[in-house]
Amino acid sequence: MSPTLLLMTATAVAQPAPEPVTFAEHIAPLVYAHCAGCHRPGQVAPFPLLSYADTRRHARTALRVIRDREMPPWQPEPGHGDFRGERRLTDAQIALFERWVAAGTPEGDPAKAPAPPAVRDGWPLGPPDLVVKMDRPFAVPADGPDLYQNFVFPLGLKEDKWVTAVDFQATSPGVVHHVLYFADASGRGRKDEAAAKAKTGQPGFPGMGFRPTGMLGGWAVGATPVRLPGGLAVPLPKGADLVLQTHFHPSGKAESESLTVGLYFADKAPARTLHRLQLPPVFGLFSNIDIPPGKADFRVSDTFTLPVDVDLVGAGAHAHYLGKTLKTSATLSDGSERSLFLIRDWNFNWQGQYLYKDFVRLPKGTVLRGDVTWDNSAANPRNPHTPPVRARWGEGSEDEMGSVSLMLVAVNEADSDRLRIAIRLHTLEVLQASRRRGDRIDWERLGIPVPPEWERAPRGPDR
Repeated sequence: MSPTLLLMTATAVAQPAPEPVTFAEHIAPLVYAHCAGCHRPGQVAPFPLLSYADTRRHARTALRVIRDREMPPWQPEPGHGDFRGERRLTDAQIALFERWVAAGTPEGDPAKAPAPPAVRDGWPLGPPDLVVKMDRPFAVPADGPDLYQNFVFPLGLKEDKWVTAVDFQATSPGVVHHVLYFADASGRGRKDEAAAKAKTGQPGFPGMGFRPTGMLGGWAVGATPVRLPGGLAVPLPKGADLVLQTHFHPSGKAESESLTVGLYFADKAPARTLHRLQLPPVFGLFSNIDIPPGKADFRVSDTFTLPVDVDLVGAGAHAHYLGKTLKTSATLSDGSERSLFLIRDWNFNWQGQYLYKDFVRLPKGTVLRGDVTWDNSAANPRNPHTPPVRARWGEGSEDEMGSVSLMLVAVNEADSDRLRIAIRLHTLEVLQASRRRGDRIDWERLGIPVPPEWERAPRGPDR
């Protein structure tokens, strides 16, 4: 035998046999960290993944969807922002799961398995500081258009509170697509609900036209509840009501939904004020979203120049079925560009709000840019229409809308009002530009009162 062959043989003998992959030591940590947030009772996932028996039963289905990267639902692209709680699986983790399935899904030593993630009384963040419930269920029909229904929860708060997180439990989670949480210190929500109940007998009131006095956050399918980081919290004034704007997607059978909401409070007021910026504002309502059939690359862009130094806290995005790419970038004063957030292949069924692992510092004068594209071609597998039809801005899932969003704080709290006013003025500028172009907005169909700023803006030619 030649020396080379002897060396190759010795090297092969010296290589240790691959370590057996077991659920207890290898798969349980992966599944509990990346899957169990949704795959547990009371959530939208169709089956739990909280034990060896659960995971073994669904192992081949799980392998197929993680190979295709359909699961876990995590849309942001790597290298465009570093976010907390990332659920994206690495190639090595997928290969590990493949080896486990190929080996016959062995359990291993149960004593070596981590404990399943604790969910106390159905609340992943632990017992809330305040729990409120609907006083009667809302009937969701078996089919028909998507529904937007606003439910009012009187809280009876005797003092101001600061909210760090909101969570909810649904009795029919399969029909709940997303929920926005609002504070209402005006009493408008109660009046709207009373008027609607008198007509329909249903709890809540319909539409997207409700004007809240404060935003408390939101949830969409695929998201998990999180607390605001860095001591941040949003105000909930004493005497205010909680309003949940809830998007229902009929499931093919009649459902009855009765929401239970949990609120988590901070011990004290935050040192800095949280702001929210949408590019373009109002999910593109004033951006002339009118997508011809067959158009594969319809685009809307918007920019905002920072009036003060800021720290970015989180990022997010929203569109409907035709949404394709959603991107946020920053151009610094030296001309360099930084990508802050990117989704290359939008999926309406899996949405989230993403918190940066560390706040992202951006100086005054930085230009933030939001880009949204839609694909209304027959080649888009998520297009709800065959052949494609024209899509305009609207609240229904088969209408369209779209924007990227940022949560941010002024580095110096003394600059917070300046930041808030600049964001407000930017929204008004986009609104007035829409009016000057002659864009048509069917305010009555949307159930939104015509903003006074729209009426005051010069009107362009009708389209």
